[in-house]
Amino acid sequence: MNGEILLIEDDRVLSTLIVDHLKGMGYDAHVANNWKDAQIYLGAHEPKLIIMDVKLPDANGLELLPQLTSQQPVILLTAFASVQDAVRAMKLGAAEYLTKPVTLDELELVVERVLANASLQFDHLFVKSQLQSRSKEFMVGHSPALEKVHSMVEAVAPNDITVLIQGESGVGKELVAQAIHQCSPRSARNFVAVDCCTLQEKLFESEVFGHERGAFTDASRQKKGLIEGAEGGTLFLDEIGEIEASIQAKLLRVLETGKFRRLGGTKDLQSNVRIVAATNRNLEEMCRDGKFRADLYYRLAGFIIEVPPLRERKEDIPALVNHFLRNHNFSRRIEKQYSPAALELMLDYHWPGNIRELKNVVERAIILSGDRPMIQTKDLAFCSTRSPNTDVAFSLSFEQEPSLEQIEREYLGNLLERYAGHRSKIAQVLGVSERSVYRMIQRYGYQQNSRGHRRQKRRSGSR
Repeated sequence: MNGEILLIEDDRVLSTLIVDHLKGMGYDAHVANNWKDAQIYLGAHEPKLIIMDVKLPDANGLELLPQLTSQQPVILLTAFASVQDAVRAMKLGAAEYLTKPVTLDELELVVERVLANASLQFDHLFVKSQLQSRSKEFMVGHSPALEKVHSMVEAVAPNDITVLIQGESGVGKELVAQAIHQCSPRSARNFVAVDCCTLQEKLFESEVFGHERGAFTDASRQKKGLIEGAEGGTLFLDEIGEIEASIQAKLLRVLETGKFRRLGGTKDLQSNVRIVAATNRNLEEMCRDGKFRADLYYRLAGFIIEVPPLRERKEDIPALVNHFLRNHNFSRRIEKQYSPAALELMLDYHWPGNIRELKNVVERAIILSGDRPMIQTKDLAFCSTRSPNTDVAFSLSFEQEPSLEQIEREYLGNLLERYAGHRSKIAQVLGVSERSVYRMIQRYGYQQNSRGHRRQKRRSGSR
């Protein structure tokens, strides 16, 4: 059977004819000769389609549409057709409006088309719900750092401006991009993601812009690119700092003019996409080093969202762990919890792999804990060689009791010397962002030389 269809029709001869034909098409067809009988049937069944006469003995089909079309598509039948009624029916949500006498061949075509459209709409809503659940994976928690990102997403999403998402690997940059798309007027169209790290120059150009037949050796036919696949939607360029200079120029043209050409093509094509880019690299430094076009950077950086690393939003870890425990397939056999000691270990860890690493650690713990409902510390396997609770050892001495600012300044100076001014390593040790380290360096008057950072002068009587 292809599914249930309910026919609401008081003409018994016509209803028998239609039901027999629908059954011959493979449907489980049923008939109700009035609205009262239809209500009884609908109270116990969920048909895939309703075919209904407008003039029923105890109701008007047009007036029933609002309560029916939210559950399934409805095809209206009437012997007294008018343009006014047809327009009203479509506005009220009717899938089709057919005039009696309707031929069985016509009815068959309409039924197949309406059910096919309903199936496509269901698939779209399902995919959209899946994307929304993935974006919620990042949006779990209520830390101030996360709330700031959330508010920025809500602010920028309705505007068609280009967005640059910055953050370390694993913080959820693509999930932020998906959230921007879902909250935007383009949400009904495609969200297309491109991993710029994995595509070589020619392959990138072919994938993103498409190619014409004969553009290269294996180009036996024309291929539309991802820009055309994202028509009306969002094109997400992940790790955009990895693309070659020639591609940077072509992307700049798309952003400035909305035009592009397929590889091997001579005709300009117009794009209608919103571009959201992401990077874990410092594009400003790359511009200064000549590795990234400054004009492209300024086009991309129309609106920047900084996604915080997990170590800056550790208060969200319990909620994230619970989310992963609830949603992972392995946990469906038995409800899992974590011990206080396991949670403390996770809170002490520095999470260099961010949310991606946390999810992997939880999933491994689910497997390693077996049938035990409680996840223990022994079930936790961290990716980093640096263990939780391991501090970098330094000896600081002062001629008098130092202030907290003096300790911070001196400690930063030692870290700068030990790690030769490598800000990302220092940020990892301190548990702050690389930008925070940069601000500390500026605040305490350190400068860069050939041997790393050195203080401009000795302060606070430290030795």
